[in-house]
This record gives sequence, C-alpha cells and structure tokens, in this order.
Amino acid sequence: MLNNDRLLVQILLLALLGAALWVMAPFISALLWGAILAYASWPLMRLVTRLCGGRETLAASLLTTLWLILVALPLIWLGFNLADHVRDATAFIRDVQVDGLPDPPAWLGSIPFLGERLVGYWNTIDQQGAALLTTVKPYLGQVGNWLLARSAQIGSGIVELILSLVFVFFFYRDGPRLAAFVLRLLERLIGERGQHYLDLVAGTVQRVVNGVIGTAAAQGLLALIGFLIAGVPGALVLGLVTFMLSLIPMGPPLAWIPATAWLAWKGDYGMAIFLGIWGTFIISGVDNVLKPYLISRGGDLPLVIVLLGVFGGLLAFGFIGLFIGPTLLAVGYSLLVDWSNHDTTAKQP
Repeated sequence: MLNNDRLLVQILLLALLGAALWVMAPFISALLWGAILAYASWPLMRLVTRLCGGRETLAASLLTTLWLILVALPLIWLGFNLADHVRDATAFIRDVQVDGLPDPPAWLGSIPFLGERLVGYWNTIDQQGAALLTTVKPYLGQVGNWLLARSAQIGSGIVELILSLVFVFFFYRDGPRLAAFVLRLLERLIGERGQHYLDLVAGTVQRVVNGVIGTAAAQGLLALIGFLIAGVPGALVLGLVTFMLSLIPMGPPLAWIPATAWLAWKGDYGMAIFLGIWGTFIISGVDNVLKPYLISRGGDLPLVIVLLGVFGGLLAFGFIGLFIGPTLLAVGYSLLVDWSNHDTTAKQP
C-alpha cells in the first residue's frame, strides 16, 4: 500500500520544483551562458583568487567588472553606432530619390572590355532610380517594421548577455559549492561515473568556448583593428558582424571582402590591398589554424554540431543563443558518444 503522506510530499515537491522553474524561465538563457562562461574561465578565477589572497568575493567582483568593461561598454557603443548608421542610410535613400545616384567613378569606365557597358548600367539605374523607389515605396514600411522587430530581438539579446555577466559573479563566488552539489546530484542519479561525466562536460565546454567562441572573438577583434586602420566607416559594427560570421565556416570573408571592395571603389587602393592581405593572412589565419587546434584538443567535434548549434541556438534563444547553442549541442554529443562507447565496452565478454 502506498504511503499517502510520502506521496503527498512528493507531489508538493514536484509542484514546488515546477513553480521554481516557471519563475526562472525568463532567465534560463542568461543563467546558462553565465554558467558556461564562469566554467570556461575558471582557471582565470583561481589565478585572480590567489592574487587576492584567497578572497573569493573580491576576485569574483574584479573578474565580473572586467567582463562588463570588455563586453557591456562596446555593446553600448555599438547601439549608438547603429543609430547613426540608420540615420545615414535614411539620408542616403532620400538623397538618391531626390538627386539620383552620384556620377560613376572614373575607374569604372577604364575596365577593359566591360567599362562602357558598366557605365551604361550605372546611368540606367540612375535614370530608373526614382521610378524604382516609387514602386517599392509601399513595401518600405513592411521592411522597416521587420528591421525594427529584428533590432528589438538583438537588443533583448544584448540585455540578456549583460545580465548573464551579472550572474557570472555568483557562479564565480559560489563555484566550488555549486560544483560539489552537482557532483553529489550526479552520483545520486548515475552512481560512480558522476565524476567522469562531470570531467567530460568540463572538457567539452572548454573546447567549444575556446575553439569556437574564443576564436570568433579573436577574429572580430582583429577585423576591428584592420577596419580602423583602413578607415572603413562603421568599423565596430563590421567587427561585430565578423564575430558572428566567424561562428560559421568561411564566414569572416563575407565581412572583410566587401569592405575591401568598397575601399577599391573609393579609389583607396593602398588600404584596399592592406585590408585584403590583413583579412587573408590575419583574420582568416585564425580560423584556419587556431580554431581547428583548439576544438580538436581532447577529441573530435563534428562541424555539423557547431553549425546546428549556432543556427538552432539563434532560433531557440535569440542573440545569446549564438553562444549557448554550440556549447549545449557539443556537450550533448560528447555525453551520447561516451555513453554509447561505455555501453558497448560493458557488453563485451
């Protein structure tokens, strides 16, 4: 016969757990990324704690402040830059509608075999520009609403990202106690292999954060430096675009090649050559050399897992899913492979 009192307690505990998860649901993505970031940077936390004489709260405060300076301030700057670029784009469309396109650049007509034809296309587009804008004008409002919605999603994702940096403080400060609690929970659920799975998750998180997200951040920073040196407008925005494109294979050239072409179109051939060389050997060099090395440490991670993690995370969690998605899929894949290998080994005589 069932113990009615014990059953009632279990039901109440499940209801309490469900209510707690319901309350935490809006912060799940921020909590996940905060935990991943704290776990991946834990060696740095140990170093800072030693430098602070073992004061964990002080070390956590210093590291959290550092993350806020490195991430929050550039994102705020990015917000102001995006607003400026939206105004510039609006002014450009208005000028084109009133005055038409500017005269074609002199070098366009000097291109062998194609120059005259390209200039003719340019003049045709200029003549038809007003009619084209009149045709698409009814759809501009819909495009504007779509862009506004996407901007709101990016803005909420940035807020979540900053909130996750606040959660990092608590993961830093209470890290050892949380790790001990997770280990006890795993040992209660799966027995003696709890420590093994905890170490496996740790290694996978380190590989993904360092290999995928870390190298993407490095490429974004190097691209920003190159854009600033070359004098490309909107360098910060292009640096962020390079960072996001770096999460997919062969993505960074989609940012620096158009910037190089724009410099050539403006007639700044020296900077165009510089940016082309910088993009080929510096920005893409990180993607071709450093990323495969970091990801391959400790095991092979299929490329499709990273791709599905990037796009699936973006759809599931929004902007912050760019970081959470690859990590979660990589951890799930590693656990599944380890479990299947262990199960096969255990069945062998």
